[in-house]
Amino acid sequence: MNILALERYFEDKFPRALSAAWDNDGLSCAPDPTREVKRVLIALDVTDRVAERAVSGGFDVLLTHHPLLFRGIKALVPVGAVPKKLLKLALGGVAAFSFHTRLDAVVGGVNDILAAKLGLDDVTPFAPEGEAPCGRIGMLAEPVTVADFAKTVKAVLGAPAVNVAGAGTVQKIALLGGEGADFLAAAKAAGAELFLSGHIGYHRMLDAPEEGIAAIEAGHYYTEFPVCDYLREVVLNAIPDAYVEIMETDTIQTV
Repeated sequence: MNILALERYFEDKFPRALSAAWDNDGLSCAPDPTREVKRVLIALDVTDRVAERAVSGGFDVLLTHHPLLFRGIKALVPVGAVPKKLLKLALGGVAAFSFHTRLDAVVGGVNDILAAKLGLDDVTPFAPEGEAPCGRIGMLAEPVTVADFAKTVKAVLGAPAVNVAGAGTVQKIALLGGEGADFLAAAKAAGAELFLSGHIGYHRMLDAPEEGIAAIEAGHYYTEFPVCDYLREVVLNAIPDAYVEIMETDTIQTV
């Protein structure tokens, strides 16, 4: 399978119609679209270390959740983080794919994986009006205290720490991996007793319990990194004999 055929496969698997209107994912770099795909590197983000590994490791494709070209670049010169990485990949012959909000929204994607890891049942999508249906809401088997659920989240996701606002017991949980502030009100409107996301923000977290919903921030990286294993399965379903490597990009550390 070559780059163009892989693009068609990905577009069927992750329809662009699921993407938020502001998003910019898909195929962002393809020096040779006819190149056969034998080696695929998967990461959450295109960091410089990831781009260097993609080139030095002889990978044909770099597949990430977060887009490399999220905001427009003015010139393709080796000045600035994004142009440098794009040039490195292009000159190294590496194609770059990313699947962002459509991978959040698609069945089996980021947020279904997160819901499954945390033991939610009867999971359904939710979103603010006019947004892609990225969020998930479901039920725990038994009510738990907010403090105990926070400990479970930390352990399951391997997060060094989580931020918690609220107390009492909860059972109906809403979640969104990554940036979740804009989904908090919709989670409350959908009847959730607790909203979990990677990042919600100080003031939203502060107000949440007074508005009737507990909140947990577990880290952008930790709530989304589990999707990399799923992306590996997707690639191997398309190209069973491909070599697929997952690279961690936990650049931002809690110390």
